[in-house]
Amino acid sequence: MERVTDWILLWRQLVEAHARRYLKEKQGDDAWRNRARRYDEHVKRRWQTPDSSRSFVLSCLQATPGATVLDIGAGTGVWTVFLARHARRVTAVDPSPAMLEILEENLAAEKIDNVEIIQGKWPEVKVAPHDYSICAHAMYGYPDLPAFVRAMTAVTRRTCFMVLRVPVAGSLMAQAAERIWGQPYDSPNFQVAYNVLLQMGIYAHVLIEDTGLWKPWTNASLEEALDDIKRRFGLDEESEHDEFLRQLLSQQLVHSGDRYVWPRSVRSALVYWDVRRDTGAVEGKE
Repeated sequence: MERVTDWILLWRQLVEAHARRYLKEKQGDDAWRNRARRYDEHVKRRWQTPDSSRSFVLSCLQATPGATVLDIGAGTGVWTVFLARHARRVTAVDPSPAMLEILEENLAAEKIDNVEIIQGKWPEVKVAPHDYSICAHAMYGYPDLPAFVRAMTAVTRRTCFMVLRVPVAGSLMAQAAERIWGQPYDSPNFQVAYNVLLQMGIYAHVLIEDTGLWKPWTNASLEEALDDIKRRFGLDEESEHDEFLRQLLSQQLVHSGDRYVWPRSVRSALVYWDVRRDTGAVEGKE
């Protein structure tokens, strides 16, 4: 029999692998300084289409008049603005000054004044208890997911929400990860996180978003795509995996116009748990 996966360890390894790549690319103290505005524009375009995650969270807020919400990793505030329209008070936490600067602009543009902004990294910041807490795609840089989740649960009276990316099984990136790392996960994601929650004694519910797979990546050439996938895995300029990756890309990317289009392979899921009913020990084995 094969050994059971230690999902907590796998999450840590995936985060640390991406952190090593991040250190190579990092410029200045705030990694988002030159990307925050592009990120804000991208998320706002995506949010022009309604999705089931927002609908479900809204239904919870509507059932709890006067609710307070903690937004962990708030970024430029697309969730913060949405939550603030339906909650009595929202606390937005994020470590990036560049992100929070745009968040403040977005709040001012919407004339929203019921948001407290805290610059800091979760779970190091201290906040008062809230009825709900949410973290949307902002947990991927934290190697100790159990500590992140325990702190989130500790300051939540009702429900914790997490929005995570869900990769398609057997995707191009999964095949590359299997070849390079010996397992099919190329990054921290829903599958790993959900099993971490189970390992901690949290029996979370899942709502797969109804908007389908995300818009695919594109590259100007196959060589650019090869450079891109090697960068994502932190591979050197010359690696033993180059020929395999080159063949994989040539087989699965579609040439359309002047771009090479990757297969669609990621969607989102809302994971949520009621801290009063769905948690056991809430302790993770390190």
